[in-house]
Amino acid sequence: MLLLDAWLPDGVGLETIALLVLAAFAAGWIDAVVGGGGLIQLPALLLVPQLAPVQALATNKLASIAGTATSSLTYYRRVKPDLRTALPMAGLALAGSFGGAAVATVLPTEVFKPIIVVALAAVAVFVAVRPKLGAATSLRFTGRRHLVVACALGIVIGFYDGMLGPGTGTFLVIALVSVVGYDFIASSAKAKIVNFATNLGALALFVPTGAVVWGLGLCLAAANVAGSYLGSRTAIAKGTGFVRVVFLVVAGALIVKLGHDVWVETLSPLLSPRE
Repeated sequence: MLLLDAWLPDGVGLETIALLVLAAFAAGWIDAVVGGGGLIQLPALLLVPQLAPVQALATNKLASIAGTATSSLTYYRRVKPDLRTALPMAGLALAGSFGGAAVATVLPTEVFKPIIVVALAAVAVFVAVRPKLGAATSLRFTGRRHLVVACALGIVIGFYDGMLGPGTGTFLVIALVSVVGYDFIASSAKAKIVNFATNLGALALFVPTGAVVWGLGLCLAAANVAGSYLGSRTAIAKGTGFVRVVFLVVAGALIVKLGHDVWVETLSPLLSPRE
């Protein structure tokens, strides 16, 4: 059935495609600035009844990898991120994503979501009360220690991406700002390279299954590319203060989304009266 629907599932009209394209454009813009575009693009795909959940996930990755490739190139040309740090991070994040996916098959991800909500809320408050955080690069480590810390973050973020996924880029940006000492622009530039690697790994797993809806995915990829290009140019032009504000907005949306998941999956069943 998935192979028969590999181009475009029956019943998906032009209006639906147009709305999905708009969602992909917005997702590309947000993702290029500070990460978190999946909060828009993936839920939009999951709302399409003609798509199986695995098709939505796979098609989302196709669109996302096109966008992250675009923003990575744009940042590279204008910001010149240090590839000696970014590329090892990306490789280890890719390995970590496979490990996270393996853990997700044996442990319920609901166990980790409450911890992540609390941690993200604490980070958002931390950033909000420290307006100078991420305004300029001030590296906390040098030499080999710098590379070790950055690569450790790559593994952790990749693991999270494979296990849960939402807000991976956002988490990586704030980790690079608060732990390593990069400014928001430099952090976003490196995060895009790492995101590209983890998206590539996920897409490589989805393609052989026939789950990618190529016709729809290519339309969304084009929109995501446009949004990513505009978003990365906007972030570079507006500077670190602008990226910081967008981070706080996206972090707030991510807290609401994951908090809702915790309520639906964990708290609501516990509080519901038993028959």
